[in-house]
Amino acid sequence: MLKIERLNQFYGESHTLWDLDLDVPEGRCTVLMGRNGVGKTTLLQCIMGLLPVSDGGMDFAGVDLVKASAERRANLGMGYVPQGRQIFPALTVEENLQIGLPARRDKLRKVPGLVYELFPVLKEMLGRRGGDLSGGQQQQLAIGRALVLYPRLLILDEPTEGIQPNIVHEIGDIIRRLNREVGLTVLLVEQKLPFARRVGDRFTILDRGRAVAGGEMGGLNDELVKEYLTV
Repeated sequence: MLKIERLNQFYGESHTLWDLDLDVPEGRCTVLMGRNGVGKTTLLQCIMGLLPVSDGGMDFAGVDLVKASAERRANLGMGYVPQGRQIFPALTVEENLQIGLPARRDKLRKVPGLVYELFPVLKEMLGRRGGDLSGGQQQQLAIGRALVLYPRLLILDEPTEGIQPNIVHEIGDIIRRLNREVGLTVLLVEQKLPFARRVGDRFTILDRGRAVAGGEMGGLNDELVKEYLTV
């Protein structure tokens, strides 16, 4: 569904992504892994059109993403849950969810029932301001906001960061359900190895802006973990 070939990106004089290749097959959950500062978030921001690329190819379901605006990428069905959630704290839960509605491909202007089915706490708190929610509830709101788009690809940047363990487990259940029952393609950045193994089908490891290993999750062996993931 998403194919990236020989992608390069720069921050000023700093070369951050080096001839990077990534394949996200349709219907699978691909986990992007690596230590802090290796380019994982930068890559997601390039995919979503939030950062420019120097050269290389990005194809999403036959559409050239390099030439597409960030708004166009949302219209194509790419839902993004950024690191740190980035909800609007002064808006209500309902208003936060409704922000994504104009980008829906089917032009419907109603929050899908699936969002409230997956996150019943959001339905209970529709009138509450986003900033008044707990960290775990804000993460659920951020995921729900992305799902409002009715995406074909859901991209999540460290959704378990700073979240209490019971909510981490719940988020894992939801990602597995969306991927394996609903059929939603998922690209996930994750640092927690047990969580990654639990929800992911495939993995790609980044190191210093390069993709250095990848394949089926069963191939993520102790040698790779020690070399590229252990701090």
